[in-house]
Amino acid sequence: MLEQVHQHIVSELRQSARTDTIFVVTAVVFNLIVLGINSAVAEAASDRASLSNDVVLAVFIAMSVLVNGIAVIALVFGKQTRYKLLTGLLAMYRDNDVDQYYDSSLLTNYAKRYLLFTGVILCLAVTGIVVPLVIRTL
Repeated sequence: MLEQVHQHIVSELRQSARTDTIFVVTAVVFNLIVLGINSAVAEAASDRASLSNDVVLAVFIAMSVLVNGIAVIALVFGKQTRYKLLTGLLAMYRDNDVDQYYDSSLLTNYAKRYLLFTGVILCLAVTGIVVPLVIRTL
């Protein structure tokens, strides 16, 4: 039974890692695409005042905030899930006297990695919003 629980936890960790990867990659690609589109729309709007260009820019900014907010929330849940699963795995290892093979400081490293992923997403989101606004206003 213990082996099945171990396999289940490891399987959940793999699934969580895949889900986190999808959210990070989606957010990064989305932000780069939005940066390009918003910059082009902002350039067109700065050349000639156009309400439609400004509305398109506003919609993409709103979508950027929404998509990035969802990605960050997903990463927060992913971080919490990974922590809980690894804590359970460590308890199992400790109960079976094999905990010396898994350094518990890895929990802190994983938390820092999630923080860095979130930072990348937020930096790209801010860039995708601010750069087009600067182009539009200048």
